[in-house]
Amino acid sequence: MIYIIVSFFNYYFLSPAMVSLDTQKKQKIFHELARLQQRDFCFSSGHILGSMCTVPHPVAREAYMQFLETNLGDPELCPGTKEIESRYIAFISNLLHAPKTSAGQIVSGGTEGNITAMWVAKQLSGKKEIVLPTSAHFSFQKIASLMDMKLIEVPMTNEYVMDLAKLKKKIRRTTAAVVGLAGSTELGTIDPIPELSEICTDEHLFLHVDAAFGGFVIPFLKELQYKIPDFDFRLKGVCSVSIDSHKMGYAAIPLGTLMVRKKQWLRNISVDSPYISSEKQAGMLGTRSGAPVAAGYAVAQYLGYEGYKQMVQSCMNVTHHTEGRIRELGLSLVMKPTMNVIGVKLKKPSIVVKKLSEQGWRVNKIERLSCIRLVLMPQITKQIIDEFIPVLQKTCQEVGEL
Repeated sequence: MIYIIVSFFNYYFLSPAMVSLDTQKKQKIFHELARLQQRDFCFSSGHILGSMCTVPHPVAREAYMQFLETNLGDPELCPGTKEIESRYIAFISNLLHAPKTSAGQIVSGGTEGNITAMWVAKQLSGKKEIVLPTSAHFSFQKIASLMDMKLIEVPMTNEYVMDLAKLKKKIRRTTAAVVGLAGSTELGTIDPIPELSEICTDEHLFLHVDAAFGGFVIPFLKELQYKIPDFDFRLKGVCSVSIDSHKMGYAAIPLGTLMVRKKQWLRNISVDSPYISSEKQAGMLGTRSGAPVAAGYAVAQYLGYEGYKQMVQSCMNVTHHTEGRIRELGLSLVMKPTMNVIGVKLKKPSIVVKKLSEQGWRVNKIERLSCIRLVLMPQITKQIIDEFIPVLQKTCQEVGEL
């Protein structure tokens, strides 16, 4: 009886004939959406210079729409999409040189990846302290609150990376994990992961690498002969790595992956899931859209390693160009860029950010470092930078920065 009622409802209320009667209502709704959307800054304009996200690759956009109704939280309903997920995790695994014992968990992004990694670390150790640099992502503050864990911050060196000498003094019997950054959110700096790996191996500690931004940059910088140390599973002390595809992976928002060295670690945090097709489920989310995964996989297949390398090289060319133009103005950088992120020193970064926004340009401020941050993503060209520089110059002159 229930089945008959539901079938009748679906046929009568959701049939094309009924939907067509609502054309006027639909037009009104989308007119409202378009009006509100006009208030948004958009990546394609090139005027967003402070974000680590980007315009999704056209291939990603198309794949996303094709898989819009899929749910990876109930995998037997969409075995083909599940296979795409497995193939994409294999791509990330190869990118990060993960061993055969490893496993991957698709996540919504770096925040969920970091939360899940600390969940694993806490479960393995039974301890509650996380040792991490002061430059760590704000998601760790959420972790401390959600998981009743304590953050032990380590100061940075003059190169804006974790101070190893001070780290050693922070490690205690109560330490559950150490966190290193491979592409900090603030400046794109890379902590000394090889040395962290040795320390954590000696101390039998869980080492998590937050490579949300750098994971899709560092491997290709190394291919381009930039002198950058290893950060991934080639280092035996690295236990987990979080990497975002919706940043330099050129995929649609949201998509990230957490890779862990041992499959069992994800099994350890799995819970029974009796209402769906899988017996157990790891990770934070139940329902998980397959659309971002399909988008990420499509871009990875389309670009391949060589395509990503060319994209990173292009971003670095624009970064070097931007660095030169900034210096021409007489402004200083916080440090020489490690990757495609630049910090510009200012006395009044908040005021500059506000005035730039009023002129249609979005940059980010980092009050702690008294600077603004520019992220040279794939959609940013030298021409866009040349349009931005005079606006920045005039703004800085108005507020007394020049």
